[in-house]
Formats: sequence, structure tokens, C-alpha cells
Amino acid sequence: MTTDEKNLKIDSLKKTIAEAEKTIINARAMLLQLDGGASHGESLMSSGDEEVVFGNFDGQIMIAENGKQYPVPANYASKSKLVEGDMLKLTISNGNFLYKQVGPVERKNLIGVAGQDENGNFFVICEGVPYKILLASITYFRIEPGDEVVITVPTAKESVWAAVENVLQKRSSEAPTISSSIKEMEEIQEAPEILKEKEDEPITSEPVEEKSKDPMIDEWMSDIEEIKKEIQNEKTKA
Repeated sequence: MTTDEKNLKIDSLKKTIAEAEKTIINARAMLLQLDGGASHGESLMSSGDEEVVFGNFDGQIMIAENGKQYPVPANYASKSKLVEGDMLKLTISNGNFLYKQVGPVERKNLIGVAGQDENGNFFVICEGVPYKILLASITYFRIEPGDEVVITVPTAKESVWAAVENVLQKRSSEAPTISSSIKEMEEIQEAPEILKEKEDEPITSEPVEEKSKDPMIDEWMSDIEEIKKEIQNEKTKA
């Protein structure tokens, strides 16, 4: 087996394991909801003072299998760099909420520029697409409009929200706006038509009069012409 084949095999096995783990987590969550989890000690403790709930992060909150919504602390989501689709385990004990990331989805990093809309909401423009950013991430990384930022988004689905990975460069010359990004994308789409029109335009050229680079030389040339005329006249008289 060659090195490339071995690497492909390893990647395939990793994906298979990840899918299997995700299936087990989903199955366990469904089982806990069906039987209350009393026999497993995960959803409800025998004392009845602790509950475990599984759900998916949507960018701001956790949505459980039954559709119930649970608030996720912005500081935790920012620090853990959660992205849409991540599976979370919520333990509720004596009114305290404890979250744990148990099923991270595949993710990728993008580089964009931070901006801010008229309502003060921050976003990062990547390839013409604006991604919303949690205020906790903006505060932690001290992001300002115009900063070049690395964000994390899910690989398999389009997302509205993104996690901040890091800040590459502080404040570029011009911060983007959502409207300017849309205009830029439209200009890119129209560019081929504009270029074609320019190619179809006839090329015209007008003669340009040669001008001496030095006015003193022009004056000398004029004097030389006068001298030549006087010599010619003298020869004619002779």
C-alpha cells in the first residue's frame, strides 16, 4: 500500500468513526427522551435534582430534539468556538446550566474583514458573504471594523453565524459594509459585459504635433534658417 493510499484509508476510517459517534449520540439522546433516562442515570438522576439534555447549537442557542430552546452563554460559545450544528450536552442541576460540546461538526476556516452595520451589529465579510459574530467574540478579540479576521464555519452546510478563530491584522484601510459587498459582487458579475463593450469600441488615433523639448533650441533653429536665407540672397546678387 502506497503512502497516498494509506492516508486515504486513514481519512476514510476517521470519517466513519465520526459518523458512528454522531449516530450513537443521536440515538442516546432519543432514548433518553423516550424513557426519561431514569434507568441510565443521564437524563434524570434518581434524586430528581439533575437533568441531561442533548441538542444542537444554532449560532446563539441550543435546540433540543423536542424543539425546546436553551440559552447558551455567549462567553462559553465564543471561548469554545462553537459553530452551527455542533451537538451539545446540557446538564441542569439545581438551576445551574452546564454545557459540554460532545459532537462537533466538520469545520473550515475563512479569512475576511470585519464590519459593522447601522444598528451596531458586527459581521465578517468572506468572499462577499456576511457572517454574524457573537458580541462576546468581538469584545474578547477587541475586533474593530476593518480588522482582518479568521473565522470558523461548518463545512457541510451554509451558516449565518461564525466563530472567531483569530485576528490577523488590525484595521485595514476601509471597513466593508453589507451593501458595498453586494455592490462589489454585482460589479464582478457585470465585469465581462463591460470588458466586451470596451473590446468592441473602435480604436482611433489622432496625429500629434511634435514639439521640441527645449524652447532655446527652437530659437536657434530659427536663427540658422535666417542666416541660410541671407547667404542664399548674397549668392543670387553676385
